[in-house]
Amino acid sequence: MELKRVAVTGLGGITPLGNNWQDTWKAMLNGESGAAEITRFDATHYKTRFACEVKDYDPLNYFDRKEARKNDFFVHYALIASDEAIKDSGLDLDKIDKDRVGVIWASGVGGLFSFQEEVYKHAK
Repeated sequence: MELKRVAVTGLGGITPLGNNWQDTWKAMLNGESGAAEITRFDATHYKTRFACEVKDYDPLNYFDRKEARKNDFFVHYALIASDEAIKDSGLDLDKIDKDRVGVIWASGVGGLFSFQEEVYKHAK
């Protein structure tokens, strides 16, 4: 297998440590934890009441109301981080071959909120 070179030209991230890559990196260097009390649902009846949620996230800061409702949060995060990475790269999207550019994005788990909502909707 022939290895091809890759150049990382831009970074992006929205994580439990920060809502951009700079804040995330700073928190990592300071040894901060992304764990905090669960805020996305009532965790009163569960043994574990902490999680690593993205904090201070308002989808309307990034998307219009209709677009925000269409997608699960993990899709929001992918779009936000990808957009940040492209902007951070400084690439002029009008002057490059877009077939030779890509964004690598990862999520630990995604879509569980949407999955849960659909299960509840159809279980009635």
